[in-house]
Amino acid sequence: MPIIVNLDVVMAKRKISSSELSQKLGITMANLSILKNNKGKAIRFSTLENICKILNCTPGDILEYRKEESNEKNLL
Repeated sequence: MPIIVNLDVVMAKRKISSSELSQKLGITMANLSILKNNKGKAIRFSTLENICKILNCTPGDILEYRKEESNEKNLL
C-alpha cells in the first residue's frame, strides 16, 4: 500500500505509550494497533485530528505517500 502510517515514530518522539494514546483517543488498543501497524483501510478525519492534537503534530507527520514501483520497469 502506498500510504505509510508513521504513528509509532511520532509516538516514540513524543514519548507516549499506546495505552495512554488509546485512552486519550477513546479507542481500543486493538484499533490503535491496526493504525500503528499499517493494517487499517481508512481513518476518520476526526480521529486523525484528535491524534494530531494529542501528539502536537500534523497529518503529514503521521501519513506518508510512497509511490509503488511497478513491474513495467522490469519489462523494458
